Amino acid sequence: MESESFVKKTARTTMKIIKRVLVIALVLGLGVLAFMYWGVYERGVMAGKVLRVTEKGMVFKTYEGKISLESFGALKGVSPVAETFDFSIEPDQTEVIDQLQKVSLSGERVNLHFVKRYMKFPWRGDTAYFIEKVERVNKSE
Repeated sequence: MESESFVKKTARTTMKIIKRVLVIALVLGLGVLAFMYWGVYERGVMAGKVLRVTEKGMVFKTYEGKISLESFGALKGVSPVAETFDFSIEPDQTEVIDQLQKVSLSGERVNLHFVKRYMKFPWRGDTAYFIEKVERVNKSE
């Protein structure tokens, strides 16, 4: 009889430890996932001309864009080097989406303020770069 109570006690203690370890692992996992989702790795500005803004996706509709980054005046006597850069826009940023669509049609030069997230998720966009603000560059400058 004494051995049965010892076995039951050991089983209960083992189950408590397993439950605690699982809860701690779950909380840590959710913390890491939240950090990867909302954490910002980099902030910056891209300057150039917006080539396109599209809504795409089969299951998750996301807004994606491409900007042409040109090295204006960086190299003397050489034609500008064109490099393209892909970016995403959060779906709730309707004002930013509208501004990007307007400047892509007009072909004017803009500064795009962006954040880079640690991970990309399918319902957020194809890239880890998300545009937060569009700043139009005056032609007189």
